[in-house]
Amino acid sequence: MLRSVRSSTDERSRRLPGDELLAKPISSSLTHAITIRRPPHDVWPWLAQMGAGRAGWYSYDFIDNGHQPSAERILPELQHAEVGGIFPALPGVTDGFTVLRVDPERSLVLGWVPTGGGPPLMTWAFVLEEQEAGSTRLIVRARGGAGYRPPFGLPRWTIGTLVAWGHSVMQRKQLLGIARRAEARNHVARGQTNAADASR
Repeated sequence: MLRSVRSSTDERSRRLPGDELLAKPISSSLTHAITIRRPPHDVWPWLAQMGAGRAGWYSYDFIDNGHQPSAERILPELQHAEVGGIFPALPGVTDGFTVLRVDPERSLVLGWVPTGGGPPLMTWAFVLEEQEAGSTRLIVRARGGAGYRPPFGLPRWTIGTLVAWGHSVMQRKQLLGIARRAEARNHVARGQTNAADASR
């Protein structure tokens, strides 16, 4: 059974953290979401440690993590996401996604900031919303600003077609990767026991 990463109409239409940073996006926001069978405090650590050369992006590692497998465990040394910090886009580079907003266990907003500063060229928001029965709705939204340029020198008209398709493919893989890791994590250290954990 395929797991859905499709956002609801409400999730696509309402404002999310980070939207205020780009008042006029150049195209429709790309919003995806997944329900994770863990509370937000068990999902957040996987977000805090993202980045190439860090824990990875949990997507297609041969594309965005130099063929190195993304982490399968929580890395305590990478749990301090701070505004202004950098989540490298690719291994061995010093630039990448700047941390623009941090609200632990609620939201993490990354963005691509131009050299020299100024408004972000794009934003990438990860929003955690607690649901019933200790589950989390993870909503992810990407938005491009007026200065955004497609990667690999692609023309601007591909933003709403080829670029959007590529992002969706990578985003789906990432959301599924985060969900699998968060749900498989052993929570005995928190004093929690779960029959599903025992059977893994």
